[in-house]
Amino acid sequence: MCGILGLVAHTPVNQLLYDGLLVLQHRGQDAAGIVTAQESTFHMHKANGMVRDVFRTRNMRALAGNMGIAHVRYPTAGSSESPAEAQPFYVNSPFGIVLGHNGNLTNAAQLSQELFREDLRHVNTNSDSEVLLNVLAHELQQGTRSCHLDPAAIFAAVSGVHRRCQGAYAVVAMIAGHGLLAFRDPHGIRPLVFGSADTEHGTEYLVASESVALDTLGFRLVRDVAPGEAIFIDADGNFYSRQCAERPTRNPCIFEYVYLARPDSVMDGISVYEARLNMGESLADKIARTMRHLDIDVVIPIPDSSRPSALQLANRLGVSFREGFVKNRYIGRTFIMPGQQQRRKSVRQKLNAIRVEFSGKNVLLVDDSIVRGTTSREIVQMAQGAGAHKVYFASAAPPVRFPNVYGIDMPTRNELIATGRDDDEIRREIGADHLVYQELDALLASVSHVNPAVRRYETSCFDGRYIAGDVTEEYLAVIEAQRNGGDPPPRTGSSTQLDLNLAAAD
Repeated sequence: MCGILGLVAHTPVNQLLYDGLLVLQHRGQDAAGIVTAQESTFHMHKANGMVRDVFRTRNMRALAGNMGIAHVRYPTAGSSESPAEAQPFYVNSPFGIVLGHNGNLTNAAQLSQELFREDLRHVNTNSDSEVLLNVLAHELQQGTRSCHLDPAAIFAAVSGVHRRCQGAYAVVAMIAGHGLLAFRDPHGIRPLVFGSADTEHGTEYLVASESVALDTLGFRLVRDVAPGEAIFIDADGNFYSRQCAERPTRNPCIFEYVYLARPDSVMDGISVYEARLNMGESLADKIARTMRHLDIDVVIPIPDSSRPSALQLANRLGVSFREGFVKNRYIGRTFIMPGQQQRRKSVRQKLNAIRVEFSGKNVLLVDDSIVRGTTSREIVQMAQGAGAHKVYFASAAPPVRFPNVYGIDMPTRNELIATGRDDDEIRREIGADHLVYQELDALLASVSHVNPAVRRYETSCFDGRYIAGDVTEEYLAVIEAQRNGGDPPPRTGSSTQLDLNLAAAD
């Protein structure tokens, strides 16, 4: 899960891109980067850290130009420690290209070998985003025999990317001296929307991971980038689009609506807020059927993403809804923090219980999901420590039993509390007095009810069905070995590490 932006305007874009990254900060807290284009020159600054820490006034002044892309990252492939893997990435041939990517290529290792042995291109990091950039660059080079590059050649190159790359990807890129390119994988797994704004100088365009970035920056949502589609906006603001995949299908990631996206976003025509309200209603119906023997005094959400579901659940059950936890908003999202010890520490720093809401009560805690169980266990203990008589726990999503390989940080089965455990075993692990999960069919109905035109979703973390048909047991074994400290797959090509520090952190 990362956040991406692409902007073509008639005035400097540096401040708008910075503001947009702040809005998308929830999608990645590991690194941030901005690249702007001034005629055929790129200006880049990127580094590890939160947006507010990466960019200083002097960095912003150096980001000149009326076109740019931006990225916030949390790691799913590659190393989270290396600033070299902050995005966007840059390659100088052909034309000069910068690229930011949200998702995960499941055949990145194979592509890396092909790039070195057949395409004569060097990949300098372990990031699949750099692999994707070089695949795009090679396809552009193959289709262009002169300095002239037209939209047809660009779209043909994207078709080549679709043929070669497997997995999930939403991409923004700039081609020096030509314009902004954005495209989405043929399965439509990761989100990508675009909007426009009419100004006195002409129409401006913004591409983003979530519609909330368009709202806050004053752009009107036009539509989603369709699965397999590419859009290109040249330096003069001319807009082009084309379907570049042979058999595209729309399968948005269901976990975007459960947890990842902001509630005020609309993606693939689905309001995240409405979907979460529906999740609360369907979960309430299950509780009414299966938990009649429990005397629930109060429903308390685990902030923030579960709040709409918890509120609607309480209303449907006719039970009091109360805020029982105060959140420290200066602590990052624990779900995307690497390392169990760091997660355990951050939960206590991030949340504090309001004792009066728990003391002597039977409390139903509602969370959006249970992934590793670390946060859930800590929160149950906090509720018990605050004097709760009974602590019941409800998840607005089904049990997460399978790795996600399409861009979410839950890649290994041994990290998932639901793998190999039934509901009662999970309940004992987190220390709750009762546990209830949403059913997968009910979750799908909750989301599709908002937009019935979307009929299929990427649900692999719940049911183990990988929509792209590209995941094998061997692939899962490799990523689990990497995750557990084993050796990564052998790299091909030169081991020389080039220092391309275009704009290093201060």
